[in-house]
Amino acid sequence: MAGITTGFTTGISAKAEGTVQRLRDGMAGGVLSFPLTSFHGDGDGDSDGGLDLDSYRTYLTGQLAAGEDSIAPGAVFPACGTGEFFSLDEDEYREVVRATVEVAAGRLPVVAGIGYGWAQARRFARIAEEAGADALLVLPHYLVAAPQDGLVEQLRHIAAGTSLPLIAYQRGQVAFTAEGLRRIAEIPTVVGLKDGHSDLDRLQRLTLAAPDGFLFFNGASTAEIQARAYATVGVPAYSSAVHAFAPEIANAFFKALHTDDHTTTTKLLRDFYVPLVELRDRVPGYAVSLIKAAARLRNLPVGPARSPLTNPGPTDLAALKKILDTGLTLVGAR
Repeated sequence: MAGITTGFTTGISAKAEGTVQRLRDGMAGGVLSFPLTSFHGDGDGDSDGGLDLDSYRTYLTGQLAAGEDSIAPGAVFPACGTGEFFSLDEDEYREVVRATVEVAAGRLPVVAGIGYGWAQARRFARIAEEAGADALLVLPHYLVAAPQDGLVEQLRHIAAGTSLPLIAYQRGQVAFTAEGLRRIAEIPTVVGLKDGHSDLDRLQRLTLAAPDGFLFFNGASTAEIQARAYATVGVPAYSSAVHAFAPEIANAFFKALHTDDHTTTTKLLRDFYVPLVELRDRVPGYAVSLIKAAARLRNLPVGPARSPLTNPGPTDLAALKKILDTGLTLVGAR
């Protein structure tokens, strides 16, 4: 992520420009944290639907602590995919974002998820702005595929409804071409892109098409698996689902990756991350509900996942516990 060029953030407020710089610094210094949302329930079945804000605050306080290794997250992204944005109503969303802003207390940027069609995304954007969020992650729109013109206009409409910086998220039916990327980068408040496609050829074309200073980060479901590959095309920053339940492991991997400790990164990948991904891939939705189950195994107060996600049964929980124990042992946390 090169230094920003003159004019890249022309047209946005000094506050928003400051947020962009804080995000850039944070991406260089730590993983990006995507916290789980706490619901009432014991994890044996579907959540009863109740948001558990007290538990969420307790959980998030631990997530944002630097820990013994002094690596704090680079930014926190509440109510996104890992946080079950798709299962929150507007009142719950408001409470989650507000609680995150309170716990973060200005120590790191708060980037709230927004989504669906542009009209609904603007409603969520207003709520997030009122709750004190610093920026917004625009999750893929609902259901339909769309041409580049439509993807660009979607972001234009959202940007017209908020002064907050926007990070686009390409995944599923959203995939930008180099020309599409150039066009969204011309929207003053669109400042970055989260990539969930893991198509490195396409991603390299996008980084070359972007203006200097445009933010990119790896948003694959378990980003550490591909972190070394992403770095080769100029995208070293990444989100970490593992940070949601085992910050010790996520931070140890980040430190090893950034100090060229290939022995540690390879061992963690082989003995922890790959087995975790293989288990995750067994059931649709495990990218969230398995992460929640791992958090519950560590007695973190997150509760169960909401339907349509399903919570892992005894066999998968036993396999998950074995993988988690291995990872914690590898980093000296067991």
